[in-house]
Amino acid sequence: MDAHNQPIAALFVNRFGAQAAEFRGELTLTLPADQAPAAALVARDELGCNLLLTATAVDYWPQQSPRFHVIYQLRSLKTNCVLRLCVPLNGNAPVMPTLEGIYPNANWKEREIWDMFGIRFEGHSDLRRIILPADWEGHPLRKDYPLGYEEPQFTFNFDEIRLHKPRGEE
Repeated sequence: MDAHNQPIAALFVNRFGAQAAEFRGELTLTLPADQAPAAALVARDELGCNLLLTATAVDYWPQQSPRFHVIYQLRSLKTNCVLRLCVPLNGNAPVMPTLEGIYPNANWKEREIWDMFGIRFEGHSDLRRIILPADWEGHPLRKDYPLGYEEPQFTFNFDEIRLHKPRGEE
């Protein structure tokens, strides 16, 4: 592990029981969901990671434990350090605490994760759909989400597709 990342990894391993991994100089800390807000607070206040770059999720279905990973990528504008927090979540109705109070821009990013993956963020001020209509059912980035199976239309299959499409006019 990079000499710069060793003390940072040791800090999170000792305080939060995180698992540390490094790839190409970037440090990833995997930690329990209940420890995520405290770890983000340490990253912001003690390490100077004052910017939440991205927040996203990954679905490992059909694996159930952990089925999801929520990933936050933090950056220090002063030192240019990048830190990744990875939170594994089990089951089909995952819940974790929000980081909105620590990083205000987590509001929109967590809403997008809720909308697309169905991961609920406890304590979020406005957890509602941000991309899809409010009456949409399901979460389309889950791997078990049903696909529409509509064949794309190209010039070579135009007539075949047209036969199977419902039309308003004949």
